[in-house]
Amino acid sequence: MNKKLICATPIAIAAAIGLYACGGNGVSQPDIKAVQNVVVIYAENRSFDNLYGQFPGANGLQGVTAASSQQLDRDGSVLATLPQVWNGLTQTGVTPVVTQAMTANLPNSAFAIDDPNGFNTPVTSATRDLVHRFYENQMQINGGKNDRFAAWSDAGGLVMGHYTMNADKLPLWKIAQQYTLADNFFMGAFGGSFLNHQWLICACTPVYPNADKSPAAGSISKVEADGVTLTLAGNNPASALNGPPKFANAGNLTPDFYAVNTMQPAYQPSGNKAASGGDANLADPTVATTLPPQTQQNIGDLLNNAGVSWAWYGGAWGAALSATQAGTSGVVYGANLSTPNFQPHHQPFNYFADLAPGTANRTTHLLDGGTNGASFIADIDAGKLAQVTFYKPQGNLNEHPGYTDVASGDQHIADVISHLQKSPQWKTMVVVVTYDENGGFWDHVAPPKGDRWGPGTRIPAIIISPFAKQGFVDHTQYDTTSILRFITKRFALPALPGLTARDNALMANGGKPMGDLTNALNIAH
Repeated sequence: MNKKLICATPIAIAAAIGLYACGGNGVSQPDIKAVQNVVVIYAENRSFDNLYGQFPGANGLQGVTAASSQQLDRDGSVLATLPQVWNGLTQTGVTPVVTQAMTANLPNSAFAIDDPNGFNTPVTSATRDLVHRFYENQMQINGGKNDRFAAWSDAGGLVMGHYTMNADKLPLWKIAQQYTLADNFFMGAFGGSFLNHQWLICACTPVYPNADKSPAAGSISKVEADGVTLTLAGNNPASALNGPPKFANAGNLTPDFYAVNTMQPAYQPSGNKAASGGDANLADPTVATTLPPQTQQNIGDLLNNAGVSWAWYGGAWGAALSATQAGTSGVVYGANLSTPNFQPHHQPFNYFADLAPGTANRTTHLLDGGTNGASFIADIDAGKLAQVTFYKPQGNLNEHPGYTDVASGDQHIADVISHLQKSPQWKTMVVVVTYDENGGFWDHVAPPKGDRWGPGTRIPAIIISPFAKQGFVDHTQYDTTSILRFITKRFALPALPGLTARDNALMANGGKPMGDLTNALNIAH
């Protein structure tokens, strides 16, 4: 697909591999309409520097010094050392065990988690989880200085940790070397997985109407007048060296009732069980974390209106539904170390009223990816993927700190890509692999100043395709919404309101609009 074709190439040959447009140099490139399939693979919780800080040609850790990465305390003074990693770097039962006491007196700078002369904790070992929430992320970014990550984390010094990677250690690194790595790609929204999954599909923030009169009233955050800073609790440790931060109320909702931290879908599979004697397909609405069904326009609606096929494959979705029906849901999914550890808040379409249980929309578009992605891979091999396909790996294969390691998920996604490359649909496919958010890990690049919701910290993104530029590092400014921008551009869909609002905010703050991923591709645009 990437072979340069002279404009005089016979039409029959060009037509066999897609639509072409002549460039000014007399060389033709495929038109964007040559892309027939878009596949999005969404992993979890890694900043760019955490995994790709040593990637050749990328804006990584090569120029980062101890001085440029040093962290400030809560009062703005320079920390003498990094805080201890509260509760230890690794959990009981994980090898090697790194206790809290073993993390004392870390130099105030970025460090390698896998340094053999240090903690020697490889990507095959799970570290503890780190706070990754809406307000905390903004407080850590500190207006773009990125110097309060340690101050406002519940994981202490671990926020400054990264891995020393190469193509021999990380399968996706090798794939990134072959195709395009985007090194200026930011998470679409501040904070965690729940909100960033919503921004992946609708560029919008969920709402909880009349939350102050609802079961969720106690989850309305207490925020300072700047709209960014959480109100501190009276017993908050003055210094980050003395303990994790404490807030008056770091809730799931904003004071004006937007849902910004983890809430559960109103439909099963949900992290909340059905009400006693209620509809087994629903989550108990009286539980504070059950979010009312959402009605905002999402990318699925736009694709439906245009007659473009699409699907969301949830890894272990079928197993989670079966567990719900059997009344044993807590064993199969939830924030625990079980396998496959299905995460309901990673399934964003399940929050929308037009995809409720019993609807044809749901049956058509919300598909079981199978345990270990088996059903998704079967459809890849059969050439049965929709024009737009999203894949969410199950919990133990998504790279999330706390309940899984990097290596298992990285290898799984690399295996999926291998199947995609052999698929009958490969010749007209664009695959985007990215992470929902930074997982609380530090990154040295300041996010561009956008709107109230983001963008947040920089994350890795790899564009894999016969159309992708080979061995290329793309420095174009992107965020999670760039995926929606590419889809809407390719299929001539109207822009979702959040995309327009994001660009307007970026430009109002002296920046530029987000890219649409076409700079990573050898296509006419």
